[in-house]
Amino acid sequence: MTSTRMSRRAFVGATLAGTAALVATAALPGRSAAASPTPLPPLDPAALRAAIDDLEHPPSTAAQLRVGGTAGDWYGASGVADVGTRRPVTAHDKVRIGSITKVFVATVVLQLVAEGRVGLETPVRSVLPGLLPARFTPVTVAHLLNHTSGLPDHVGVPEPKTAEEVYLHRFDHWTPREWVATATYGPLKFTPGSRQEYRGINYVLAGLLIDELTGRPYGKAVEARVLRPLELAHTTVPGDDPRMHGRHVHGYLAMADGGLRDITTYDQSSSRGEGDMISTTSELDLMLAALFSGELLPPELLELMFTLPPKDVVMPDGSPARYSTGLQRAVVNGVTLWGKTGETYGYRNAVFSTRDQLRRFTLAHHPTGVRNAADSQLVARVADLLTRSPSGHRVRGSAPWV
Repeated sequence: MTSTRMSRRAFVGATLAGTAALVATAALPGRSAAASPTPLPPLDPAALRAAIDDLEHPPSTAAQLRVGGTAGDWYGASGVADVGTRRPVTAHDKVRIGSITKVFVATVVLQLVAEGRVGLETPVRSVLPGLLPARFTPVTVAHLLNHTSGLPDHVGVPEPKTAEEVYLHRFDHWTPREWVATATYGPLKFTPGSRQEYRGINYVLAGLLIDELTGRPYGKAVEARVLRPLELAHTTVPGDDPRMHGRHVHGYLAMADGGLRDITTYDQSSSRGEGDMISTTSELDLMLAALFSGELLPPELLELMFTLPPKDVVMPDGSPARYSTGLQRAVVNGVTLWGKTGETYGYRNAVFSTRDQLRRFTLAHHPTGVRNAADSQLVARVADLLTRSPSGHRVRGSAPWV
């Protein structure tokens, strides 16, 4: 047994001890989905290589894919980490992971639930007094974590539509309370728990809950509870530092004149707690494997991460809810995947796994457009290759990669 595994187990034992009575009442009603029995295809290295070598759909500067799980491993990279030096991308390069941050934050909040320091049904206002108006009293911790809060849209924030506008606003800085204040105008959009709408503000508030409950910035709690126990030395919570340090992949945006402008250094303050972390493909794979294996949460709370809201809870467009507590579900070729996508300008990522971990994949690529639906093409191609039945037959499913 390695010292790494021993340290993880010691941590898990300390974290989960004495929580059985607490978590027995924590589960929420919903739809728990078992792993799909659909057979997985063998890995096709040539097809996977072709998928990440296609940096035109969408236009991108680089891509890397890591496949893990008991059904086989594969890693490949394409493109350059720096268009100036033409340095190739390597497995050691860091990337901005965007909304995959939410997986880390949800895990820490659920650990605090397991310790009895907060309840899933606790009103957010009771933990963060004075931050939300009284009309938001029905919003609970659980509503934040599964995006059923009904919080209003942001008011008074820049909404850049072009690469030039994005670049102009790259150093805009917000305190967490200033950012929350932009989403407190008007009434709730719907009764909390009755619908689902994916909103980053939910996890900005979740990060503030961690601040309050632990007495230190949420990033320090993530480091102490997840990063150090799992020895994820290259995963960081940058705080107010807009730069990336060490070996990393640069992000770029294509300007109207056709040139690329480096967008790597970027103030992430409006994404605090919901999209500001930095990691590598290998460490994201390790984190998801540890989470799914039960190393970070007791079984009753881990189950919430695989439980969707009840069937009558739908998205704004009427489609079925697809977000659980901290994760999202995608069904591709009949195979159910759980994980998370994440993006910020110049960076787009996806980390998913079957629940039994027969197949995991982590994809990081670097589109140069300003966030459009076409950016999900590479994720869709990879997911199709990794789930298509051995006969090659495609099965229609639900895989919105947002």
